[in-house]
Amino acid sequence: MRDYSDQIDTRDPDRDVQITGLDACVVEGNFEWNLIKVETDAGVTGIGEAYRGGGVPELVEYTNRFLVGENPLDVERLVRYIFQEMSGHGGTTGKVVTAASGIEIALLDAAGKILGLPVYQLLGSKYRDEVRLYCDCHAGEAYAVEDGATAYADAEAYSPEAYAAEAARVTDMGFSALKFDLDLPADNENDPYNGRLTNAAIREKKEIVAAVREEIGYDVDLAFDCHWDYSVESAKRLADELAEFDLMWLEDLIPPENMDAQKEVTRATRTPVATGENRFRVFELSDLIYDHGVDIVTPDPTTVGGLTETMRIADRAEENYMPMSPHNVCSPVGTMACVHLGAATPNFDLLEYHALEVDWWDDLLARDEPLIEDGRIAVPEAPGLGIELDEAVVEEHLLDGTDGWD
Repeated sequence: MRDYSDQIDTRDPDRDVQITGLDACVVEGNFEWNLIKVETDAGVTGIGEAYRGGGVPELVEYTNRFLVGENPLDVERLVRYIFQEMSGHGGTTGKVVTAASGIEIALLDAAGKILGLPVYQLLGSKYRDEVRLYCDCHAGEAYAVEDGATAYADAEAYSPEAYAAEAARVTDMGFSALKFDLDLPADNENDPYNGRLTNAAIREKKEIVAAVREEIGYDVDLAFDCHWDYSVESAKRLADELAEFDLMWLEDLIPPENMDAQKEVTRATRTPVATGENRFRVFELSDLIYDHGVDIVTPDPTTVGGLTETMRIADRAEENYMPMSPHNVCSPVGTMACVHLGAATPNFDLLEYHALEVDWWDDLLARDEPLIEDGRIAVPEAPGLGIELDEAVVEEHLLDGTDGWD
């Protein structure tokens, strides 16, 4: 393991800055949002977000042992330092990489504020002034979370009519791209374990897709998420049945572990296939991209290793003429980090928006105007991420039983 502690910073005094502390808290939105702060002796605080779920605050707290005193401008070096220092804790995958992702975003925010540059400029360039969103509509009104797990609603909530009504409502808000969940309670009626879809289950899904298409037409982009539920043969059968609807993509048809199985599904259908959100770092996505085992790659920047790691994935995708549409279930903090990523990445396509049911989503930021206008977010020009938290709203929505900032 390389020791960085004896380095002497000889850069310009204005950039001779040190980290004084890292902290995290958990805000309860539609998911558990892990927000992160990096404090510096320049009086600048960077904010970031790591993917939802437990363990991240403890890992962020642990990094104080070796990141305090480091220069926050050395973003990529410090992320590598986290991986190296915590290699014994699973530092190349899993929650360590997730925590490092949120720390990296906070470091980029701090660096941008110190240097007076927006994060997209730190990432290298600007290709677009706004980022188009697709709205994750779940399954009509069926989506709920109980104790951190998805809870199915009553069967009528999964009717084709419910999906169509939600599609109409969301397109009326100005969104030109939608995604729905297509894994249903009925999938488990025949057998809850083997991943095999009955003919009746496939017909039910086809009726849902047809109803949504009839409601919104073909000028609205439309995708469906299957959450890794199906066997290879069922995935291929389902994709074939839905080919006539010109979907933007079918997402996560089969479990993510077997790369050859994923390639088999993708190559067997003309319906575009998307996956990638639960893989870590560029190493776990490279073969998938180079072997064209996916049509649209969907890494989660708050999981995979941060914005710069996601750009490495995007580079490999661009070499193969493949678009990237990041997975995003974050608060406005992680979402705005992805907006900067979208500005800086040439083959960026759409960004997921996954918080339609959180009526205080915009309130988390200290700003007057809503972030989203007509299904798009403008790329900020202010230094860093271009946002600041409303600390009172953070405090109001802390997850029960958890602490706020130290």
